[in-house]
Amino acid sequence: MTATEFNTRYSELEDLLFGFAMKLTKNRDRSKDLMQDTVMRAYKNKDRFQNGTNFKAWVTTIMRNSFINDYRKQRTRNRVEQPVEDMLHIADKAVVTERANSSIMLKELEQIVRNLADTYKVPFMMFYRGYSYLEISAHMELPIGTVKSRIFFARKQLKAAIGEKYGENFRTPV
Repeated sequence: MTATEFNTRYSELEDLLFGFAMKLTKNRDRSKDLMQDTVMRAYKNKDRFQNGTNFKAWVTTIMRNSFINDYRKQRTRNRVEQPVEDMLHIADKAVVTERANSSIMLKELEQIVRNLADTYKVPFMMFYRGYSYLEISAHMELPIGTVKSRIFFARKQLKAAIGEKYGENFRTPV
């Protein structure tokens, strides 16, 4: 497709595309930005357009995909509302909390893990230390499904034991 042919076809659809952009963004300025982004992408890829296919569908697909990609970027972008320097006072006032209880609890949790049967404890601890299911399977010479099952049941047993020890309100990441 030549540049002249592209300009002709695009100018015929400009009003329709602006309406579609408004429907997507619901904002005049963002619609203009989306239109500009769409025309740039379409023009850059005009050689990919196959004659005999629907130009309007091709351009609106580019617009829709541009909108979706931009929406995803905006949604996942970290937004800093205050400079980090404004938060430094929080670090200065950090309170050292009592560590004795957490130390005792950690030892009790280690004991709960030690009380697991070896068939569950070994694959669970290997997984906890970062081994993949495949590595555990090879090391223990077990099918991967058995390894996954044993880790699942180890978690289940640990959760039950922790619930008994600390009460049902204790939240476990296990």
